Amino acid sequence: MRGAAVARWQFSHRRAFLLVLGLGWAGYGGLGIIGQPRYGTARGLADLTRHVPGGLDTLGWMWVACGTIAALAGLLVNCPRAQALGYVALSVPAGLWAGVFSAAAASTYPPAVGSACGWGAFTIGVVLVSGMDDPLPRHLRKDRR
Repeated sequence: MRGAAVARWQFSHRRAFLLVLGLGWAGYGGLGIIGQPRYGTARGLADLTRHVPGGLDTLGWMWVACGTIAALAGLLVNCPRAQALGYVALSVPAGLWAGVFSAAAASTYPPAVGSACGWGAFTIGVVLVSGMDDPLPRHLRKDRR
């Protein structure tokens, strides 16, 4: 019985990634966008915020919600559909930021190019990690000498 419980709660890199980034997303939304938005963020997102009711506060709450979904998905064991939803929740706000900052860099706010590159790379990184498998447990790996 004890072995079954241990096997169910075995460490997973994919779930840890979801949990850590999900908490980071929620913190970024709550503390960095709702609490104290930076000038560059507000300026780079100006083309989007004029069309979103509530502006940056609404976008900040989107980050909090997506981060919470990802963190909760990271806590679920043996639930690949929830993990897939968690990875979607991580990639949507970062992809939105990448697209909006890219548009701003190409038109009204050229300094947004750095943020566009960073958020674009981050989004691609999340998508790549979402397709990876957890490494096999040490006792099942081939000995590589």
